[in-house]
Amino acid sequence: MEQIAVVGAGLIGRAWAIVFARAGHPVRLWDKAPGVAERALELIGESLADLHAAGLVTEAPAAIAARVTAAATLAECVAGAVHVQENGPERLGPKQELFAELDRLCGPEVVLASSTSGIPASEFTGNLPGRGRCLVAHPVNPPYLIPLVELVGAPWTDAAAVARTRALMERVGQVPVTAHKETRGFVLNRLQAALVAEAFRMVRDGVMSAEDVDACVKDGLGLRWSFMGPFETIDLNAPGGVADYVERFGPLMGGITEEQTPYLYDQETVGRVAGERRAALPLDGIEGRSAWRDRRLMALIAHKRGQS
Repeated sequence: MEQIAVVGAGLIGRAWAIVFARAGHPVRLWDKAPGVAERALELIGESLADLHAAGLVTEAPAAIAARVTAAATLAECVAGAVHVQENGPERLGPKQELFAELDRLCGPEVVLASSTSGIPASEFTGNLPGRGRCLVAHPVNPPYLIPLVELVGAPWTDAAAVARTRALMERVGQVPVTAHKETRGFVLNRLQAALVAEAFRMVRDGVMSAEDVDACVKDGLGLRWSFMGPFETIDLNAPGGVADYVERFGPLMGGITEEQTPYLYDQETVGRVAGERRAALPLDGIEGRSAWRDRRLMALIAHKRGQS
């Protein structure tokens, strides 16, 4: 199996290592901070045990974990790799420096992909000799549970590099989607931003509590959206499909969007929402609740795998 390099051993880097290793790839993991990659190996083993217990991996967790090794240097990490998944700081300067070093170390056939959540590839690859093999492969946290990956190239990214990355992601069990051009925040974040902004507006304007807004999604929209997207949802919500839906509800929905002016997260509303959340979940309970979330995701994935 092809060698994969994962640069950055934080939460996302560890998750990527699991994605590639469970698909059979040998993975080298490196982090600039001393000891982080070694600690990541322990956490990867714990996550694999959880996946095995949930029935989401059938191979022995130890066998999968053995495919992931910690590299002492960046050069050692990328040696022999066909794909580099970068998970460095979400800051432009460090990312420019890191990609310049990756471009220097890796042969021209190696794809360099960034997990950045919002920095377009055009901002940190433009001056690189090998800029044509660079792109964004933006995952959803955590990628070993949520398979979507947004592939976003810069204007100069070679189509072949995107195609190779898409094929790799499909082989390792992810669900890649390809953006035809760069947009601020990429597509998934833009969809999320629209919903989150409206949620804050409903609290700001005294329409609903934060708890009840959450219920609208988790016990309403989210139930459908866990297995179908917005276009399929509206296609099934009118006898004549999308065109019929728009004829029936277009004026209402369009009128709503006219009211949705830009929302810039005013501190008063943020404070109210944060206060409600801390009353429901103290800060020291976030880690435990996150683990609960991941177990629920595992159960949902197991259920979806059993459906046609």
